[in-house]
Parts: sequence; C-alpha cells; structure tokens
Amino acid sequence: MARTGQQLRRRTANAVAQGALSSKTGKPARTEPRFGDRLRYWFDNSMSRGTPALIGWLTVATLVLIFVFALFATVFGLGPAGQEQDFWDRLFGNLLHALDPGTIGGDVGSTWRFLLTMLVLTLAGLFIVSALIGVIAAGIDTKLADLRRGRSLVLEDGHTVILGWSDSIFTIISELTLANESRRRPVVVVLADKDKVEMEEEIRAKVPDMRGTRVVCRSGSPMDVDDLALSSHQSARSVILLAPDSDDPDSEVIKTLLALTHSSSDGSGPRIVAEIRNPSNLEAARLVGAERTVLLDIRETVAKLVVQTSRQSGAAAVYTELFDFEGDEIYFLEDHGLEGSTYGAAQLAFEAATVIGVIDRGVSKLNPPPGTPIDGQTLIVIAEDDSVLTGQTAPLVEPDPSLLGEETATDEGPTQALLLGWNERAPIIVAELDHYAMPGSTLTVVTAYGAPEIPTMTNLAVTVVQASTTKRAVLDEHVVPGLDQVLVLCYSDYLDTQAADARTLVTLLHVRDILGKLDETTPVVSEMLDDRNRVLAEVAHVDDVVVSGEFVSLLVTQLSEDQRLEAVFGELLAATGAEIYLRPAEWYVQPGREVSFATVVAGAGRRGETAVGYRKASQSGDEAATFGVRVNPPKSETLVVEPGDRVVVLAES
Repeated sequence: MARTGQQLRRRTANAVAQGALSSKTGKPARTEPRFGDRLRYWFDNSMSRGTPALIGWLTVATLVLIFVFALFATVFGLGPAGQEQDFWDRLFGNLLHALDPGTIGGDVGSTWRFLLTMLVLTLAGLFIVSALIGVIAAGIDTKLADLRRGRSLVLEDGHTVILGWSDSIFTIISELTLANESRRRPVVVVLADKDKVEMEEEIRAKVPDMRGTRVVCRSGSPMDVDDLALSSHQSARSVILLAPDSDDPDSEVIKTLLALTHSSSDGSGPRIVAEIRNPSNLEAARLVGAERTVLLDIRETVAKLVVQTSRQSGAAAVYTELFDFEGDEIYFLEDHGLEGSTYGAAQLAFEAATVIGVIDRGVSKLNPPPGTPIDGQTLIVIAEDDSVLTGQTAPLVEPDPSLLGEETATDEGPTQALLLGWNERAPIIVAELDHYAMPGSTLTVVTAYGAPEIPTMTNLAVTVVQASTTKRAVLDEHVVPGLDQVLVLCYSDYLDTQAADARTLVTLLHVRDILGKLDETTPVVSEMLDDRNRVLAEVAHVDDVVVSGEFVSLLVTQLSEDQRLEAVFGELLAATGAEIYLRPAEWYVQPGREVSFATVVAGAGRRGETAVGYRKASQSGDEAATFGVRVNPPKSETLVVEPGDRVVVLAES
C-alpha cells in the first residue's frame, strides 16, 4: 500500500510538473492530438463511407504510383528502346503498365533497368487493380442485396398499397388484378415485415395470372414512419391495411393508422380500408383514422354473412357475385339522364344494368319506393364493369303485363334452426338470428368446445347441448326433419386452421348425408378459415359455404375501390333495411310461360321490390357452378319459370 501511494504521488507530481493537471478539477488535462492521430481519424471517417471512398483511395494510390515511377524514369532517363519521351509520355506509359500487365510485353529490347522498373510498377499495379475489382464486386453485391431486401423507394402514382401480410392478401391481389383490367399499367405495392423475395415467390405461386397488374414488394414495418414512406402511400389511390396474424393485431393496425395519418395533418391523402378483429377497438381506430378511413369489423361482418346466407339456399352465391370483381358488381352512376323520372321507371331504363337504389344528399338507400323521384341523384347499379356504364342503352324489350304473376305470399312462421360449433362470432350470429326469427322459433346449439353464454332472446328459444359435432350419433339426434336452417361454425378459437376446417368438413359430410336420406332441402351454411378447403366442401355437395377470410377479403378490396360501398354493404348485411331474398318466381311472373327478365323486374316493382336476378332449380353446366344463380341478366333475356325457381330481389322483409 505504501508503494502504491508513493507511485500515485509521483505520477501526480509529474503531471503537475508537465502542466497536465487541470487547476479546477485536479484531473489530467486532455493532451493535444498529434497530426498523425488527426490524419488517421480523417482516413477512418473517409473509409467508413463505403465503396465510393474505397474506389477513390485506390484511384489516388494509382495516381501516386504512376507519378513516382514517371518521376523516377525521367530523372534516370529510363524509357523504351528507340523512343524519346518527356515526363507526360512516361506518365501515360506508366498508367498503361499499372493497369494492363500485358503492356510490359512491348518493352522487349529496352534496357534491363527500364524492364525491371516497369516490372515493379506492373506488380504494384496488379495489387491495386485486384483490390479495385474486389471493391467494385463487393459494392455491386451489396447493392443487389439491398435491392433484394426491398429497401428502395417506390416511385409510383395512383397505385394501391397493401400494408401487412396475412393469408387474405392473395385473394385481395387477385381481385385487384380483375378491378385493374380497365386501367393503364396498374401497380399494387405490398409493404410488410417479411423478406421481399419470399413475398414475391408466394404471390407468384398463389396468384399466377396478374392480368397486366404489376406487384411491387417492399420489406419494412408498416408501423414505422420511415419504412412506410417506402410505399409512397401519399400518392396512392387507396391503402389496404390488413390485420396481421399476431397476438394483438388490432394494436398493430391502430399504430399503422397513426403512422399513415402522421404525415397528413389536414386529413388529406388516399382512402384507407383497415381490418379490425375485436369490435371493442373500433372506437379507438375511428379516432385515429378520421373520415378517410373505412373500418371493417371482421368478426361482425362474418357473423352477419353467415346469418344472411343461412336463411335461404343460394344466397351465398348472390353475395359472392356482388362482392367479387369477377362477373357483376355494384357501381354508382351519376350521369344517367333520368332527371324527372322515378325509381320505378329507372329499374327498366337500362338493358344490361340493374338499378338497386339511389344516393340522395350523400345518404344511400336501397330499394326505395317506386315513386321516389330521380332528380340529380346518383343511382346505385349492378353492372359488369364501370367502363360499360357510359354506354348503357335502353332495354330491347318491354315488360308484358299479361304475364305478371299473382301477388300472393305466405306469412313467415316460427322456424327451427340448428347451430353446430362455437367460436367468438357465435354470440353475434345468435343475436342476428333472433332479429330475423318469428316468435316461437327455436335454436339448438351443439358444441364440443367452449361454454356458450346465450343472452336474453326476444324471439328465439335457445337450447345448448355439449357434445361432439363430428359424431354421427349426435348429429342423427339433432339433424331432424323440419329444420329451416343449419349453421356449421369452425372451432377457430380452440384449434388451428387446418384442424378446425377438418372438423367442419367431417360435420358437413354427416349433415348432408343425413339430410339426403331424410329427403330434406334445408340450407346448410358453414364457415371455413382456409379458402383451399372450400373446394373440398363443394365436393361434399354443400350448396352454401361461407369462407371467413375469402368474404372479408372481397369486401376489403371492394371498399378500397369506392368508399361509398360501405353504406351499401352495411344495409345489405343489416337486419333492418333492404336485404336479399330468393322468393318463388310464380309470385312475379306466370309459371310455364316464356317471359323476359324485364317482365320479372316489372313484377317485382309491383310488389315494391327490386329484382336483381333469378335462380333456376334445375341446373346444368355452368349453372351448377353458381348454384343456378344469375345476377343482372339483360332485360331481354328470356326464361321459363318452373317449379322451385326463385327470383332474387331486394326487399324490406
């Protein structure tokens, strides 16, 4: 300890003697850096700039090398045999020797001192050129790797941006390719926290036909403002925000909405369509998204679709036709030339477009009263494509009043429904079923998982049975004659995707077999998580299958194209307002007679309804693929009404 103290005092005394102690703090003062230290620090900083700095230093080294050797050759009078050279000639010759080893072959016959000098220069040049090639190759590899990582800015305008990644992205991209067929060089930009190459490969595998649409992928977090800027979302036509497959997807969606609106304080920018999985997060998302954001509640949307399609066979095919871009969709017609006319007359005003409602002062209304005046209002129509609306012509035929059917209808009575399975959407489904049911209706819930808590019902008497929905004995007990609807829900809260769909498929097979043996035509509606399993369900002859992700993806894509569709879809799926019904065709036209669809439209208008298509009971060929459903046929198209045929109408109840 004494020696250590003495050493410390000695060092302190030396520091004081050398003026290295600060008079205020008593700590050793900072020594002034030497010139060599400054030079090394400057060199390190220049080298940290990457490939351009390395190339620059190699260039400097080459210039110094040829200058030194040119000076050396000039001083000692060295040069090729038989040639007189000045300093600049020697400088250029040295450059050739440094860059090209073959140049020394032309020095044959010169003095050995010159040959030896050029040999040394050539060897030094080889090191520099080799290093230069290595630096350039490494720089190119780095740049290619950066490009493959998808970190460059997208320079597009009027494109569609998809933020996030989920299984529904393939359906959305496929639908966008259909919607973009009438556009010039359309582009879809995908930004997700996923490898760019992997995204491109998966999209090519799942969506092989792009129909002229170019898909650009970028890697980055949609929640990060800097990464989000890579997609050029401010110049986009629309932004689709997917709910990721994570533990808390809604939080990520809300954070991404904050990032989207961060750069636009005045609320301007493209329209945004965002998925929300938990209805309790809708209010928070609305506070962030402002007016240009459409929020799609996945849970409630799927529940309403299940109920709507379960009420009547063939309804799922109608909704699919209206929600996807293949076939006919819903559009808005402003320049229709029908001022002073009425809604009833507008229904028969176009040959290949079906008028289903109006927008009056920003409020949409489906199936308004026939006497509603059409004066400056926007028409809601079903058409094959928006590009054909401007060329719509008047119907080629007039309705025949002598072929209209009798205005008869049977009052709906109590119904019996069976619900197999349970998940987070089931309580909403039960509540929706209660809205449509007549007093005295019954619902039996059979589930192997969960403990269903049924709220107070107004019209439905609900019975809950805990049993396996894949056992034949259980299904034989509950799938009985007289059922009006059967709903099969997947166990998405308790099993993984494929296991849940597998149980649903087994249940469907048993249910259809039992109903077939009972000779019952009860509508059976199921939901599935993976769209690939829908093909298996169709093999099982299930006429109505609701695929959760599929329908949500269709709605998201439609809303990204036109925000006004939010109100239209909301009314179609709500328990109030106009809804889709498939009603007996003889209510509208006389059976057994050949009638035009214009006559069917007139028959529906007489009942205060809007005819949008029909369903044939006997199906063959292409009709079987759509369960005989035909939406928006030309007014001049003819059909013969047979027993079991239905007319697809929009009606209040």
